[in-house]
Amino acid sequence: MSIEVVLNSIFSALFLASVIRISTPLILPALGGLVSDLSGAPNIALEGMMLAGALAGVLVSSYTHSVALGVLAGMLAGLVISMVLAYFHLVLKTDPILAGVAINILCSGGTIFVLYVLTGDKGNSASLMSGAVPNVPIPILKDIPVLGTILSGHNILTYLAFIFAGLVSLMLYRTRFGAHLRAVGENAVAASSVGINVIRTRVIALAISGVLAGLGGINMSMGYLTLFQRDMTAGRGFIALAAVHLGGRTPFGTVLAAVFFGFADALSNMLGSLKIPSQLVQIIPYVATIIALVLYNVRRQSQIIDRARKFQEKHLAEMAAIQAKQ
Repeated sequence: MSIEVVLNSIFSALFLASVIRISTPLILPALGGLVSDLSGAPNIALEGMMLAGALAGVLVSSYTHSVALGVLAGMLAGLVISMVLAYFHLVLKTDPILAGVAINILCSGGTIFVLYVLTGDKGNSASLMSGAVPNVPIPILKDIPVLGTILSGHNILTYLAFIFAGLVSLMLYRTRFGAHLRAVGENAVAASSVGINVIRTRVIALAISGVLAGLGGINMSMGYLTLFQRDMTAGRGFIALAAVHLGGRTPFGTVLAAVFFGFADALSNMLGSLKIPSQLVQIIPYVATIIALVLYNVRRQSQIIDRARKFQEKHLAEMAAIQAKQ
C-alpha cells in the first residue's frame, strides 16, 4: 500500500469514524480521572477498574444473556474497585499513587485468575457468548453522505461518552456538589473549615471515577469487541490520566485530548498495513502521549515563568511608587 493511499484513507469518513470509536474507551475513564483529580484524590487505578469492568460485563452478560445486566455489572465492578482505593487512601491514609499501582497489578492478575477459574483459559473469554452493546443508527443523520458515516452507527456507549462530558461539566461548574468538590481539591483544610465533608466528597468523586472507568472497560469487551482478553486495556487507563492533564483539567479539554490520543491509535492501526515493523507502529499512541505531555509541561512552565515575571514587574513598580512618594 502506497503512502498516497494511506493519506487518502486518513482523510476518509471511515477513518474519522474509527477515531471516534477508538476514543470512547479513553474518554470515559479520562472523565472519571478528571473528577477524582479535581477532588484531590488522583485515581491511578483507572487501568485496573477498566479491566475489572470489562471482565465483569462479559461474564454477567454471558451467564444471564442480558446486555443491560452485563453493563450494570461492569459499572458495579469499577465502583467496587474504586471503593477499595478509597478505603486504602482515605481511611488507611495510604499514598494514592502506591495504592493505585497495587490495585492495577491486582486487577491484571485477578482478572486472569477469575477467567481461568470460570473458563479454563488464561488468554480470552472466547468460549463464552458475551453480549454486545447495540449500535445506534441515528435517524436522518445516517442518510447524510460522509457525515452519516462519521457520526451514525456507533454503539450506545460512544454517544454516552460525549453526553457524560456535558454532564460532568454541569456537575463541576453548575452544582453545589461540584463547587464543594473543586474546593476540596484546591484546599481541603479551608473546605473543611466551612463545613464541607472532605472524606465524603472524595469518596463520591472516586465512586464516579470508578463507574466511568468500568464503562470504558465495558466498551472494549462488549462494544469494540465481544470478548475479554488478557490485559486488553493495554495502558489506556494511563493514557486517560495523561488526557486529563493535557486537557487542562477541564471536561471538554479532556475529551479533546482523549480524541487526539484516539487519533494516534487509529493512525497506528492504519499504518499497520504498510511494510513497517509492527513494533514501531504499535508505539505511536504512547509516543504521542509522551510528546503531548512534554509540550504541555513546556507550556505550563512558560506560563509559570510569565506569571512570575509579571508579579516581579508589578512588585518593582509598587516599590518605585512608594519610593517616589517618600
